[in-house]
Amino acid sequence: MIATERPFRLPVGYLDDDGTFHRDGVMRMATAADEILPLRDPRVQSNEAYLIVILLSRVITRLGTLETVTPKVIESVFAADLAYLQDFYNQLNLTGEGGARPACPTCEHRELEVNGAGGS
Repeated sequence: MIATERPFRLPVGYLDDDGTFHRDGVMRMATAADEILPLRDPRVQSNEAYLIVILLSRVITRLGTLETVTPKVIESVFAADLAYLQDFYNQLNLTGEGGARPACPTCEHRELEVNGAGGS
């Protein structure tokens, strides 16, 4: 079975309006739509740095006891937590660590080169 979600723990934690810190969460692997659809958002079109806010709000499936993780929640995390979430996102989606590692369709060996950098 392919693991498409990973738990995480924020270094500081999101402080909600009631004064509760939320540190433990779950992030799922991003889909193509997660990366493409936010580009249509006017907030991203006027400020490309906002892309990460929308992207993270789409892929974080749980944060503490919050019912939903919205862009407003991501806007309110501390800078250390935002940096952590960006690194975690890249680790999960770009390097495949913690997510699904591709396997050779012939022998199912898990050290398959997917970026074309492998030797021949």
